[in-house]
Amino acid sequence: MSKNWKIYTKTGDKGTTALIGGTRVPKYHPRIEVYGTVDELNAFVGLLRDQNIDQHSKKMLIEIEDRLFTLESLVAYDPETKITNLPVLTDADVELLEKEMDVMNESLPPLTSFILPGGHPVVSYAHICRTITRRAERLLIKLSHEETVEEINIRYLNRLSDYFFVLGRKLAKDFNADEIVWKPRL
Repeated sequence: MSKNWKIYTKTGDKGTTALIGGTRVPKYHPRIEVYGTVDELNAFVGLLRDQNIDQHSKKMLIEIEDRLFTLESLVAYDPETKITNLPVLTDADVELLEKEMDVMNESLPPLTSFILPGGHPVVSYAHICRTITRRAERLLIKLSHEETVEEINIRYLNRLSDYFFVLGRKLAKDFNADEIVWKPRL
C-alpha cells in the first residue's frame, strides 16, 4: 500500500459502500451483512489466537483467518462485474477442517449429551467463534436465495462452526476445564 493511503474515503458518508467491482450498495445490503459478520468472526478468531494456546492451534487459526478474508472478498464481489482474479475457497480447505477435527476427536471423550459453553475463557472464545460462524452461515444461505453464492462458501462455514465446537472441547481438555453437561428439566 502507498504511504499516502488513507483508511477514510468519505464515500460512505451517505450510507452506501462499494462492492468489489465498484457497484455501490446500501450498507445494510445482504452482501454487506454477510461479510461484516465474517469480519466480526475474523476479529474473534484473532482474539482466540491471542490466548495462551498450543502452537498448532494458533497456526490453524491463522490459516482460518486467511480463509475468512478470502470468503469476505468473495461475498464483497459483485458477480455482475465479472472480475476473475479473486482468491477462492476449495474442497481442500473444507477437508483440512475435517482432518483437524478428526485428530482432535481422537483424544476427546465421546460426546453423549449437549454441553454448556464455557468452563474457561479460552473455551468460551471458541464457542463465541462457533456461534458467529453459524450466524454468518445463516446470512450466507439467505443471500444464496437472492443471488449467486458458491456452494463451497456455505460448506466451509458449516464445517468451520463444527471445527470451533471441537476446538472448544479440545481446549477444555487442555485447560482441565469441566465440560458441564446440559440436563434439561423435564
